[in-house]
Amino acid sequence: MKSFSSEVENKHVVEVNWLDRWQVYQRLQELDIPCWCETNQPLRVEIGNATAAVQLWYVMQRFTASRQDLIWTLEHSWHRDERL
Repeated sequence: MKSFSSEVENKHVVEVNWLDRWQVYQRLQELDIPCWCETNQPLRVEIGNATAAVQLWYVMQRFTASRQDLIWTLEHSWHRDERL
């Protein structure tokens, strides 16, 4: 994810690789986060609360983070769970 490039109220344009855009759109739909993806247009997402913002961040991490960063996050989660 490059950035949130514009904002109108709680609607955001999310810059995502054109190849990944459809998968991001599908996942956000599964999470019941309102989003729109028109032909040759950027992905638009409506962020209505903090939960939706965090979910968007995690979805974008899946497509933008390096493999090593994803491995580190997963291992860190496991170690944190072991301490609980």
